[in-house]
Amino acid sequence: MAAGSPVYIEIGAKRVFACSLEWPGLSRVAKTEEAALLALSSYADRYARVSARAGTGFDGGPDRGWDVVERVPTRSGGTDFGVPTTVLESDYVPVSKPEAARHAALLSASWEMFDEVVAGAPESLRKGPRGGGRDRDAIVDHVAAAEQVFASGVGFKLPVPGPGQRSVIEANRVAILDWCRSGEPRPTAPPGWPPRYAARRLLWHVLDHGWEIEDRRR
Repeated sequence: MAAGSPVYIEIGAKRVFACSLEWPGLSRVAKTEEAALLALSSYADRYARVSARAGTGFDGGPDRGWDVVERVPTRSGGTDFGVPTTVLESDYVPVSKPEAARHAALLSASWEMFDEVVAGAPESLRKGPRGGGRDRDAIVDHVAAAEQVFASGVGFKLPVPGPGQRSVIEANRVAILDWCRSGEPRPTAPPGWPPRYAARRLLWHVLDHGWEIEDRRR
């Protein structure tokens, strides 16, 4: 029997992330480890569509199962705020060129998925049970701004896009993809943002908000 797809568990005081090590961006949060792994399985088909677009041949998911290889405490309490913030020791292992190219293909496919979901969504999205949640354009602006913050985390500066500044968003994406394909840490990068972790976190953010819009447009 094939081994399960490796995941690590990031543990906060109130919430837990399950994060795939093979498939960057496939990360889900819940109140318990068991619930987080179930959530990971429930999103596997969605991730598989992104992987197919990227040409990377997804083989994870519930049929293969998950193999928890590491459990780590959250860094700076990020898990309880719904953000996977912990860097693993294995993230400092140098990224090979094929792995870097795979990360870039998945990131590009994630942006394509996000843009298509946005194009098909109404401006006003269904609110949460307490009336919360950003509307479509606010999510787009948030994702674009986060990518500028992400760039500073890996050691280079990008302009902050203003509302609707599509040309700036596209130029920022090109710069991020060029960096991602290199797989190289930049000399000016702050501690804690090695390329593997950075790619995993950015992919998660784009996918998470794309899937949020999908769910809330119904």
